[in-house]
Amino acid sequence: MKYFLFPSIILCLLFTQLTYGQKFKQVIVSDDIETFWKAYDRICSTRDTTEQYNLLKDIYLDKGTPGLKALLQVRRYSEKEFISAITTYPKFWNSIRPNTLKVKRLYPKIKANIRKLSKAYPELKPATIYFAVGAFRTGGTILGDKVLIGSELSLADHNTVTDELPDWRKPFYQTQNPYQELPLLCTHEYVHTQQKELVENLLSMCLYEGVAEFISCKVTVTKSSTPAIEFGKANEKKVIDQFVSDLFITSNNYNWLWGENKNTLKIRDLGYYIGYEICERYYNLSGDKRKAIKDLIELDYTNEKEVERIVDLTRLLPKTLQELHKDYENRRPTVVKLLPFENGSRNVKPGLTKITVQFSEPLDKRRTGIDFGPLGKDFCPDLKPQRLFNEEGTSWMFEADLKPNRHYQLLISDNFRTIKGIRLKPFLIEFTTSEK
Repeated sequence: MKYFLFPSIILCLLFTQLTYGQKFKQVIVSDDIETFWKAYDRICSTRDTTEQYNLLKDIYLDKGTPGLKALLQVRRYSEKEFISAITTYPKFWNSIRPNTLKVKRLYPKIKANIRKLSKAYPELKPATIYFAVGAFRTGGTILGDKVLIGSELSLADHNTVTDELPDWRKPFYQTQNPYQELPLLCTHEYVHTQQKELVENLLSMCLYEGVAEFISCKVTVTKSSTPAIEFGKANEKKVIDQFVSDLFITSNNYNWLWGENKNTLKIRDLGYYIGYEICERYYNLSGDKRKAIKDLIELDYTNEKEVERIVDLTRLLPKTLQELHKDYENRRPTVVKLLPFENGSRNVKPGLTKITVQFSEPLDKRRTGIDFGPLGKDFCPDLKPQRLFNEEGTSWMFEADLKPNRHYQLLISDNFRTIKGIRLKPFLIEFTTSEK
């Protein structure tokens, strides 16, 4: 029996390998790079701006692959952006050109990374990787089952000339080595093609990026190239304290992600560290590592209880998310008084009336917000343009033309906020006017 069993095992193994290879035969497309350089050379050969636009459109944009079309859709690049970039930075383009034309040398490493990802996550769905040239607004992104790589960012290296570029754009090229980091970037973006739709709050955005970064690093056994992760691990308390302070302040999302660099710590993309650290801790705590990877990739960001479970389990934050939210609610300013009548009054005198809203603490005078109440537009009074804060920022006055015998509603919204960005608890003003 054993003599017949051995060939059967060999056949089964061969079948498994063939099936595996067919399922994950990775497609990478870089045709758009070649057509870009054809367009670039023609555009640089003329000073006729109309002709430049025609060449860009005819040679590059109109003949683009589905990947270029998707990149244009996601980033909404304009023809003006392309022409400006092409004609303004000649030294940059000449220096990066060789790297873009040898991108196929990186294909084996990229494909090897995706195979490692598929082994760690057998449910992996195939995605096509496209290389195109954009206008400096993404190194990598996705649309559906397409990974979209912006080659003008992601194929640069330390030899790329950046003297002509704006100062705010230079640090990316100076602190990283994108060409060498490209296989990891492709794996990171590939993970994004598997994830559920992002919910736009700070925690979910950090988790979304952290999942992609942690898993891509873990399965490829590659150290993250994102400087924020190393900084976060070295300055954990400082970063976590700032994150907790900003957690429920929606206006601060981009201080933590995608390079706006307005956070007080002056380190871009610290949200990647937050998400990465949560994922790493969750993975390390899990007895079933494959299930942990599946949990993270398939996380439903609309399922608040599941998000809370994963985050609270890691104990990265000083309290549970519910406790932190309660603390935040207790910190929010409130409306404490309404003048010249009390809220809910049923006999307010009609006519042009100055209404003053008093707050529990000073607010940022640059932020205001007034909206319809639950009953809608028909129950909102006619509001006049004059709207003023007092000097201290503790009260806000607006004028309303009140009609007789009317029931009115209007909402003082949470667009009012403190200097630190903590939002006002919304306050519904509701009253009825008298007949005269």
